[in-house]
Amino acid sequence: MEGRLIGLGPFELIVFVLPALLARIIPWILFVILCILAIRWFVRQDRPRKDPESVAVRRSLSEVLRSHRERCKMTQEFVAEKIGVSRQAVSKWESGASEPSTTNLVKVARLYGVDPADLLREVEA
Repeated sequence: MEGRLIGLGPFELIVFVLPALLARIIPWILFVILCILAIRWFVRQDRPRKDPESVAVRRSLSEVLRSHRERCKMTQEFVAEKIGVSRQAVSKWESGASEPSTTNLVKVARLYGVDPADLLREVEA
């Protein structure tokens, strides 16, 4: 008697086995449907779009350093003398061939009258 499915007829299968099977499957079907509905709702949400003109322009460190130097109307040679490096070093920083050390970056930022943190915020992440 125990575990006998072979002796069951079609009526017994429908009455006993099908409800037990459905009781196990229906919660998973409902879970999948709920997940699909949640994903559709999230995708259709109206999120504010970023206006290209309002988004800050991100630049490389070399571009930021060059633009600040030019804004201050300083030459590479003048900057190099003030912070104690060669003109070639400043040129390499502005061309992207190398990057200044943290100490030199702080010196350059102060020379340009900019907070070092603000200078780095302009740089592309």
